[in-house]
Amino acid sequence: MAMRIHLGSRIGMGCWAIGGHFWSGETPVGYSGADDSQSVETIHAAWDGGIRLFDTSAVYGAGHSEELLGEALAGRSEAIIVSKFGHSFDRVSRQMTGPRFDPDYVRWSVAESLRRLGRDCIDVMLLHLNDLAIEDAAPAFEVLEQLVQAGDIRSYGWSTDFPPSVEAFADRSGFSTVQHAMNVFFDAPSICKTACDNGLAQLIRSPLAMGVLTGKFSDGRSVPSDDVRSVPADWQLYFEASRARYDLTRQIDAIRDLLTTGGRTLGQGALCWLLSKGGDIHPIPGAKTPRQAVENAAAMEFGPLSETVMAEIETILQRPPEGEFRAR
Repeated sequence: MAMRIHLGSRIGMGCWAIGGHFWSGETPVGYSGADDSQSVETIHAAWDGGIRLFDTSAVYGAGHSEELLGEALAGRSEAIIVSKFGHSFDRVSRQMTGPRFDPDYVRWSVAESLRRLGRDCIDVMLLHLNDLAIEDAAPAFEVLEQLVQAGDIRSYGWSTDFPPSVEAFADRSGFSTVQHAMNVFFDAPSICKTACDNGLAQLIRSPLAMGVLTGKFSDGRSVPSDDVRSVPADWQLYFEASRARYDLTRQIDAIRDLLTTGGRTLGQGALCWLLSKGGDIHPIPGAKTPRQAVENAAAMEFGPLSETVMAEIETILQRPPEGEFRAR
């Protein structure tokens, strides 16, 4: 039976962006424009707005995101921290150095995350390799179960978009959480059902489609060449040639009035769309500025969109079958 876990707040803060630059060879895999002092202020603004859930990873900024989060949340034991392992990296060069998930590495990685975060225990530790084969993942989850018993982590899970991967381990006593992609452009009913059927909490990555759903890229502005959104990677589905996909910005225009109902901003409407999808769904939008953190947190005050508005959005979007968007 999967472990039930309370994640502190319906909306969390994703901490990929505040980690700053890191690289895979010459390819940028971090966000541009991060400033450490502003990042700490952003975390504080999220906290003041009622956010208690913070999602990071060992690899974000090659450890830097965890360090900033540990600094900003020092003394705030009620904060719920989720971190991830599976991508090795060189701290000095900020280079990713390949996937690692062997038992010794898992133990070492969790210990390093605890050190950087300044914590005695991490609430949720996730495997950060989306499509790792189930048989390869099994030894890592054995170690995570041992780390629960040792008190180093409270629970664990998988950052994956594949329902069979979740089903393979959901009955383990320490398995509490699945993290997966989902947003207004890309619904994910299959993995949502798998999570619900197994009593798992859902952390939603890319809830704002890497910023596209805030509307700020609809004017055709481009992202810098050292930003992950400039990369034509298979999994980066929201930008083309460093600009927001035109078909997506047209979709925003079509549903703008519905998302902004009740005085919501576009981004808040997109988060409230997710809140409408179920009580165990926790969007984790990123933020690099206090203003962004305050806006994201305020979506909790608006709450879920109404059933009527949700139905109207579905009628207008007429999404392709599940999987076609991600396969693009």
